[in-house]
Amino acid sequence: SLDLTSRRTPCFAKFSEMEEMVNMEAEINEVQPLLLALRVCSILQFYFTGKKCEILQDMNRHLEAILKEKRDLRKRLIKHRCQESLPIEATFHKCIVELLTEAVTFIEKLESHLQSVRSIPQIPHMINNMDDTLSKTEMLVIELEELTEQILKWKELQKEVYAN
Repeated sequence: SLDLTSRRTPCFAKFSEMEEMVNMEAEINEVQPLLLALRVCSILQFYFTGKKCEILQDMNRHLEAILKEKRDLRKRLIKHRCQESLPIEATFHKCIVELLTEAVTFIEKLESHLQSVRSIPQIPHMINNMDDTLSKTEMLVIELEELTEQILKWKELQKEVYAN
């Protein structure tokens, strides 16, 4: 019976509407900073995305230039140059022939030149080995001289023994 008698009175209905409005305003006040933060984030994201896009476009232009140069270099390297005539005046032909013969000679001797250059760091070690070998040779020469003197003395003694 209490449930039946409880009706909403207009004053309480107005109160509940006011309470709902206050709750909605509170929710709006909570959501507004989030919306503002989202707007700022989206603006910053577009700004930095634009910057990244500019950087990527610059890199793309640079890489395209490199690829173009690479293609041009490949074309130049693949193209046969032997078939083309050299634009050299006739007075310089003799010099060119001499230069080419010297270039061929240099290329033939290139391996020996490279071997000489490679051996430069080993020179101090080789000098030490030569010094050691020289001292050993000197010792052998001294021993050989002593041995020669002993042989000559023995020969003299043998001559004396046979003479007697």
